[in-house]
Amino acid sequence: MATVNLQASSLRPEEALDSFIVEAGDWFVHVIRRGQIVRIVDMEGNQSVDTLFYNAHDYSDRYSAQDTIREQRNLYLSAGTRLISTEGHVLLSILADTCGRHDTLGGACAQESNMVRYGVEKRSMHACRQSFVSAIQYWKHGLEKRDITSNINFFMNVPVSADGTLRFEDGVSDAGKYVELLAEMDVLMLVSNCPQLNNPCNAYNPTPVRILIWDENVR
Repeated sequence: MATVNLQASSLRPEEALDSFIVEAGDWFVHVIRRGQIVRIVDMEGNQSVDTLFYNAHDYSDRYSAQDTIREQRNLYLSAGTRLISTEGHVLLSILADTCGRHDTLGGACAQESNMVRYGVEKRSMHACRQSFVSAIQYWKHGLEKRDITSNINFFMNVPVSADGTLRFEDGVSDAGKYVELLAEMDVLMLVSNCPQLNNPCNAYNPTPVRILIWDENVR
């Protein structure tokens, strides 16, 4: 299935508890407390935001693409989706979504995969896995390189063909589109704002994104 569910939010950015700008190719790490709401804004359009979520008190209990897809019977994430962990817990629920297409199959770009897909000369180019590693080195709270697993690619368009193959295609997002999630437990959010220049996921032009957080009493 590939259904989507568009839903706008009534939350006002000026009332957010925190606001962060994550530059193209940069990383972001932050604990989202239970009941808080986090919004990721595609500021200029077609920017892929690679994201990982963990139980903030047990990093082995982390976002599971397989369990999330199976639970919702949908390959794509949209409003109403519950993000399921490896232990079967609901980490977050998507409350609002104005884009309608978020990938959880394509994974994060790495220097090695860039060489395989685009040529040996691309190895020196920065990739999301490097950003994830930089983020966990900064965090220093027990998160390790081996904890980097299958991630969500917010705003990324990766259709699945009838034969099961994946295609990286032009994004369907636009400037100002966003996805908004409610933390159902304390979660650690790890973001790589994708620097990819070799496929159309970022329209060959990586751009900044904004992350807003509202406190639990906002609803």
